[in-house]
Amino acid sequence: MSSPVMLAMLLVVSVAVLLILVIKVKLHAFVALLVVSIFMGLASGMDVSKVMGSIERGMGGTLGFIATVVGLGAMFGKMLEVSGGAQRLAVTFIKSFGVEKAPWAMVTSGFLVSIPVFFDVGFIILIPLVYALTKQTKKSALLYGIPLLAGLAVTHAFVPPTPGPILVASLVGADLGKVILIGIIAGIPAAIAAGPIFGKYISKKIVVDVPDYMEYDDSIAQTDEKDLPPFLVIIGLILVPIVLILMNTAASAFLEPGTVRTILNFIGHPFFALIFACILSFIILGRFKGLSAQQVQDVASAAITSTGMIILVTGAGGVFKQVLVDSGIGKILAEALATYPMSPIILAFILAVTVRIAAGSATVAMTTAGAIIAPMLTNVSTDPSLIVVAIASGSTAFSHVNDSGFWLVNRYFGLSEKDTLRSWTVMETIIGFVGLAMALILNLFM
Repeated sequence: MSSPVMLAMLLVVSVAVLLILVIKVKLHAFVALLVVSIFMGLASGMDVSKVMGSIERGMGGTLGFIATVVGLGAMFGKMLEVSGGAQRLAVTFIKSFGVEKAPWAMVTSGFLVSIPVFFDVGFIILIPLVYALTKQTKKSALLYGIPLLAGLAVTHAFVPPTPGPILVASLVGADLGKVILIGIIAGIPAAIAAGPIFGKYISKKIVVDVPDYMEYDDSIAQTDEKDLPPFLVIIGLILVPIVLILMNTAASAFLEPGTVRTILNFIGHPFFALIFACILSFIILGRFKGLSAQQVQDVASAAITSTGMIILVTGAGGVFKQVLVDSGIGKILAEALATYPMSPIILAFILAVTVRIAAGSATVAMTTAGAIIAPMLTNVSTDPSLIVVAIASGSTAFSHVNDSGFWLVNRYFGLSEKDTLRSWTVMETIIGFVGLAMALILNLFM
């Protein structure tokens, strides 16, 4: 099968089969991606042995980087979670901003917390603060909850070391330092628009109190300073890996080959940056909490356990991409894209948002869109980091009833399905379209 039209149709059918397996059959995304990769390879005319070779190369090539980074990032984030670092950020920001500007404190807290901590974990840790503010001010919980959710959602999708942007960066060959920088630049206006601005509007339309069935500890808002790690320590720990990775990117861009550049490239490699951040968090936060070496090890082990399936799904995304490349489908699509007047940024967004709407899972959306678009970028001048932001934006927008995040928010705020669509879904969609707009604007200058 070598006809461009037939290969394009095969890709469409493969994605449709993937969605059916995930949505209707309820097959796990990891298995579904492998099944579809095999189907696509065989249907394109590849030998059975070559298909299996593609699976091995795709899985190994992807996980060699991603498993290490995601694993280290999870351990780092778990130490911040266990130590009370997330609460420290939020409590300090609320005290600094004041109750009147608490929505800005919440979006800032969410934005920083979700860099090392997974979205749902960060939300569950900080939701008591939203409840406490709601009780104190007698205003809608959405006034504080939407900004928190927006901050968490933006960095979870846009800024490494969370798995999504790391996976897409690996698939499309983007420099991780650039992805961090561009993700932050694009993410700040997205978080502001979807958080404090939209939150202020929607909280007047949907007035909700703390749900009667939710038990919470409001003492977190008045937590004794000595019970939480120092604010500057937490900020410093979060910034350490980010700054080191950005130094690596800057050194490669602006310094001539030599000793200084070699050193900066080494200490700024994501592996070193996250190993260093992990060790610092183990020592500093472990001592602060009075944890023994065994207890620190238990925290790290718990973090790794929670990331296992995420790592496997990202590896399956690498398999999907490799089959696209080895079957020749990617090359054909790349040649077609070169003659088609559509920005690869917009195409990447459309691919991600289509899968997001159909499958619900942001991870599946990012994996599928990244695998499809990656082979098309060989002759495209667009910076790959912008493609990462576009895919992250598309995989965030239009969350609805087939997304677990939809029901998490529905329950914790006691909303009806209609009001969850009016609040959470609109917030996620604002993030998606502002992120896309920022990627297109930044493309004019890169």
